[in-house]
Amino acid sequence: MISDIPAFIRENTRVLAPSHVPELSLYLADDAVSLWQLTEDQLGELGLPPPFWAFAWAGGQALARYILDHPETVRGKTVMDVASGSGLVAIAAMKAGARSTLAIDIDAFASHAAVLNAELNSVVVETSGDDPVGKPTDAEVILVGDLFYDRDLAPRVLAWLIEQQAASKTVLIGDPGRTYLPRDQLEQIAAYDIPVTRALEDAEVKRAGALDAALKSWPAGPASSIRANRHPLIFRHARLRHHRKPRPERHALPRRAHCSATGFLQASAHASRARTSKPARKRARTRARRTAP
Repeated sequence: MISDIPAFIRENTRVLAPSHVPELSLYLADDAVSLWQLTEDQLGELGLPPPFWAFAWAGGQALARYILDHPETVRGKTVMDVASGSGLVAIAAMKAGARSTLAIDIDAFASHAAVLNAELNSVVVETSGDDPVGKPTDAEVILVGDLFYDRDLAPRVLAWLIEQQAASKTVLIGDPGRTYLPRDQLEQIAAYDIPVTRALEDAEVKRAGALDAALKSWPAGPASSIRANRHPLIFRHARLRHHRKPRPERHALPRRAHCSATGFLQASAHASRARTSKPARKRARTRARRTAP
């Protein structure tokens, strides 16, 4: 077991600048450090959960970039960073002038990483290991980076965010189009092409975005299953729509490290065509040829 978590973090990471937020520095793992090479079984033997805190995920980078470019979003306000990981988004909020920021992550390593990274950037963030979902909060702004990667978690998080918005909270989501992102419930307000590590994200560049979650309501049942591409986004709630049961996602790495390799839905016509079976499309083309002048 690891007794000195801050020392472990310092020894197994390097101080690096995230690719899309170069004005900040974080303790991050890369292929030059041993933490990068550890398998999930080896991490378990060390008593170490998958080190999500050691990477600047595309969704978090998108959200941090948006906040730094639009400081009025958080200036003078109390902010909550949910599933904070490295604390990147919380740190960006403090740099943008937030009155206070609470970085929440159920992984104790993440809480320590957030504190260390805040020190690197000359700001102070508070931390908590409590799960905030389903609970009221005093925060005025809720920031959610890259959290719609799990089928069971996504609807819980979305329902809670809807409740918080109904209580006049500002909710922003940064996401690279994870499988369970309720894309049709959100309005994209920014997008960024962010270099990532192929070993983690099955791509070298992901389009990350900021989504303004103007969430009004949510029907009972599973979260939307629209499969987007590797592009973190920032969204707002748009309209309600039910979708078919999502396909199970393949996990080459721990859950959060995996991203759908399918492409973006391009337009409503394309989406409609995608929902039509191949035989039905073939029959439609045959009828069209027969009736053509």
